[in-house]
Amino acid sequence: MNTLKLRLASHPNSISEVEPFVQKIALRYSISQDKYPNILISLTEAVNNAISHGNKNDKNKFVNIDLTQTQSKICIKVEDEGCGFNPENVPDPTAPENIGCCGGRGVFLIKELSDDVRYERNGCVVEMFFKL
Repeated sequence: MNTLKLRLASHPNSISEVEPFVQKIALRYSISQDKYPNILISLTEAVNNAISHGNKNDKNKFVNIDLTQTQSKICIKVEDEGCGFNPENVPDPTAPENIGCCGGRGVFLIKELSDDVRYERNGCVVEMFFKL
């Protein structure tokens, strides 16, 4: 099984390390041009959420990214050191009453752009699946 790993400090500047990581994924797994932005946006949102909401920008905490590949898909797992959350309780940002509100957009985008998404460890881990 092929794997790639990345460990990021919980600092907003760490988000700049996501795109080079996705470029490495794209080269290694021959990711198509139409799938690349879905992976980039999903991973960026997951990392941003892990840093700001999960680890609350605590520079002593880290975000771990693990990519594994099976025959037909890749799984990108993002794990923070926070207390977790219930993704079912995140408001739908497309609902009329939430259009002007902050929050929920990252979880929504991840769900829409991934082929499948799962949350584990009380929401501290998000697994995003993309078909190859």
